[in-house]
Amino acid sequence: MAKCEQLKKNLEGCTCTYTACERRGACCACVAHHRGVGQLPGCFFPPEAEKDYDRSARHYVEVMRGRV
Repeated sequence: MAKCEQLKKNLEGCTCTYTACERRGACCACVAHHRGVGQLPGCFFPPEAEKDYDRSARHYVEVMRGRV
């Protein structure tokens, strides 16, 4: 993984609760990883939905429909 020049700044606002992830704060790598496995990154979800680690598009749509 390439060095992320914004890592420190990104970590300040990162809402992902999976702190053991090697991509945490490296947003480009995080988005690429989740996209590659058919998921959305945790930061796309509201805090209460992010914590269950279901990163599927289906879950995202369900969560966001309930917030409107």
